[in-house]
Amino acid sequence: MVTIERYIVVHDCGRVVNPLLADAQVVGGVVQGIGGALREEIVYDDSGQPLTGSFQDYALPIAADVPAQIELDHIESLSPRNPLGVKGLGEGGAIGPPAAIANAVEDALKPFGAIVRRGPLTAARVLQLIRGKQ
Repeated sequence: MVTIERYIVVHDCGRVVNPLLADAQVVGGVVQGIGGALREEIVYDDSGQPLTGSFQDYALPIAADVPAQIELDHIESLSPRNPLGVKGLGEGGAIGPPAAIANAVEDALKPFGAIVRRGPLTAARVLQLIRGKQ
């Protein structure tokens, strides 16, 4: 089972207008990315029909998936495209977690020769990687 002990994110959103809102947007994106890395998967049967049609079948991230504190910092390089110098904010937090978590898991499983090729990294999939079933 994958446990995230520490997560650090540095984000460039241009001028930070509201620091609390900016932090919440990025942390929310990170949690969404963690969900994609560890739980969320759309599964289809052989005829292409979705098997994950409800939240009973499609696992969303839960509090236990997220570290107690996500360490966060903003870089303020102002955008020349608008008078406030602001840039996009929320989506950036969701992009990094799947790759960062996959790389961390692959590094942890290096003694087993595991190569992470897909997610989510559920307990069953991590066990397959340990057993050498890529």
